[in-house]
This record gives sequence, structure tokens and C-alpha cells, in this order.
Amino acid sequence: VKFELIVSEASYLRSLNIAVDHFQLSTSLRATLSNQEHQWLFSRLQDVRDVSATFLSDLEENFENNIFSFQVCDVVLNHAPDFRRVYLPYVTNQTYQERTFQSLMNSNSNFREVLEKLESDPVCQRLSLKSFLILPFQRITRLKLLLQNILKRTQPGSSEEAEATKAHHALEQLIRDCNNNVQSMRRTEELIYLSQKIEFECKIFPLISQSRWLVKSGELTALEFSASPGLRRKLNTRPVHLHLFNDCLLLSRPREGSRFLVFDHAPFSSIRGEKCEMKLHGPHKNLFRLFLRQNTQGAQAEFLFRTETQSEKLRWISALAMPREELDLLECYNSPQVQCLRAYKPRENDELALEKADVVMVTQQSSDGWLEGVRLSDGERGWFPVQQVEFISNPEVRAQNLKEAHRVKTAKLQLVEQQA
Repeated sequence: VKFELIVSEASYLRSLNIAVDHFQLSTSLRATLSNQEHQWLFSRLQDVRDVSATFLSDLEENFENNIFSFQVCDVVLNHAPDFRRVYLPYVTNQTYQERTFQSLMNSNSNFREVLEKLESDPVCQRLSLKSFLILPFQRITRLKLLLQNILKRTQPGSSEEAEATKAHHALEQLIRDCNNNVQSMRRTEELIYLSQKIEFECKIFPLISQSRWLVKSGELTALEFSASPGLRRKLNTRPVHLHLFNDCLLLSRPREGSRFLVFDHAPFSSIRGEKCEMKLHGPHKNLFRLFLRQNTQGAQAEFLFRTETQSEKLRWISALAMPREELDLLECYNSPQVQCLRAYKPRENDELALEKADVVMVTQQSSDGWLEGVRLSDGERGWFPVQQVEFISNPEVRAQNLKEAHRVKTAKLQLVEQQA
């Protein structure tokens, strides 16, 4: 694994050299861009390249000095401040980078022509500029996984374990901070966009708050029974849009132009969703109940909703549940596990981002191809499509995965306690 870390860093640096020398420093490409566009597109890519070059140099020096028992974790720890200095701003810029690239491809024909010519050069080995730009995101994740594998192979209680734990923790903290920065920017933009689309017919409250974010939203069908002549209950349906935030729930009537008219809302602590076993004739499957213990009028309210698919029903019930306690991994031997075959980028807020080879413990499965699970490496929870993964059928492999994840988690907790 240590050797793989060095070899993969060398490969990564070769790609960064192409990204910088062939694309970022290209005068023909530069001529098609404004200063701001160039900055948003490439950010601190040169700094990332320079840090990688110094890191690789120190790794190789370490290797040459002691081929048979060389260490890498101390080198990672020495370079952790530099990683943070360059990767944090580069990854945080991701939103602007993606938006700028898409805008240029759509509206700047000169950029498209020059880029096509640059990408056709044999030096790129048929890889696009976009492939090179996402390399830093992929590298820090890969580095963390390599360190995790090194940690698993160390002797419990040894100085190597302590060093590996510190290095792994430093990378994990960096990735978490990168993700938090990107998430924070997106969440704020999402709230600003929604605040322009939402009106209140009930008691108004300010939507934009630094501590608020959207957990899940979507249009559902509300089913309502009304008394009709002859004392027969008539079933009526109407569309209702739910916006679930981390601290409250808005119920709206959809309007034209993707606008919403809020008719009720409640704090998160007073809402509950649960499965509905009621059998109704016709197309009314995938039902769940929503209870508001205290709505805008200070009263209790109850709704019956229908979703299009079973997975949507399960996802809403899961999102409406109170935050769950952290799982005790050593008590989860009977839980199914899957390994990621292809990376998955979330399309909705309640989904889990997956990288190839991630191992996830499955907590829930729908009949229409969706799984909910907890990633063993960091405890992140979310939904993902079953076609991105394969089930781990060997119980010994599953048990080993849990033991290794528990060991990494325990070592990390001990480190945090020592630092406190």
C-alpha cells in the first residue's frame, strides 16, 4: 500500500503537469477567457501541482533512504498544512468552476474550438479538460483511503498505528472541511433561490438563515376524504409540495413558474412521518401519513400522502424521522453490505456520494432499485441506486469490514481524546 501511494502520487503529478502546462498556461486558451473566468476555471491548480511535487520528492527520498521499512505517514503529516492551504480553496471553488465551464461551453464558441484542439493532443491521452480539473478532488479521497488501508495493517498499540491514525485523521478532517465549504455555499444559494419562489398565505417567517439547509423537497399527492350525499366518503386528491429543512417543514400549493404558496409549516421537532397500511382501491399505493403536533395555528394536523414510487415513500419517512443514533458496528454482523462498482454523484440532498470501492452497510432497501446505507469509512448516511453497487455475499468479508471500520473509528476517537 505504501508503494502504491508513491506510484499513484507520481501518476497524479504527471496529470497535474498536463493540466497546468498544456491547459492553464495555454496562451490560445487564455485569449478566449476573461481574468475572472480563468481564475474560476483553474483556481489554485498550479499551487496544487507544486505541493504534489514537493510531497512526491519527500516520499521518494524516504523510500530511497530505507527501501525495506520506509514510512509514509510522517511525510503525509508534515505536508498536511500544505494540503490544507491549497486543496481547501481549490475544492471550495468547485461550484464556480463547474458553472463557469458549463457557461463557456454553452456560449463561448472560441473557447470550445481552442479546447477541442488542445484536448485532441496526444499528451492528453483522450482525456478532457474536465477530467483533469476534478483530479484534486479525487486525489485527496484516494489518499485518505490509502492511509486507511495502511492503518488497518499496523500493529494495534504500536507507534506506526498512532502515526497512521494522525495522518488519516488529518486527511479526513481536510475532506470534511472541503465538503462543508462546498455544501455551505450551495445551501446558501439554494435558500436565496427558494426565498424568491416561496410566498406565504399563513404566518410568515424569514427563510434565509445561516444554520438552515434544505434536506429534501418534492411534490406529493395529498389524499383527503370528504363527506358526500348519502354519507359516502369521497376521496379527493391535490398536489402538495413539501420543503423539508433541518429545522422546519413547509407545506405549499404549487403555482406556475415553479413558485410555491405556503399554507402551513411546523418546526422539525413537532413533525412525524409513518407508513400507512390503509388499502385503497385504484392507483393509491405508496402511502404515508404526516403528523404535525403543532402547525402555524398551534393545532395538530394530519395528512395522507401518496408518492409515485416505493423508494420515494421510504425516503420521505426516513427524512422525516428524528436523527438516528450512531450505529454500533460490532452489533451489525447480520446487516447486508455492498461495495461500490461505479462512482455516484448525488442528484438530491438525501443521497450518498459514492466512490469506487466504497463499502456501505445497507439499512433499507426499496422494491424499485434504491438502497439506504451507512458508509463504513466515515459513517455518512444516504440513498443510492442499487445498480452502482454489488452485494458482498461472503459473511467473513462482511465481518472483517466491520472489524476494520470499528478499529479505525476507535483509533480516531482515542486520538481526538488525546488532543482534547
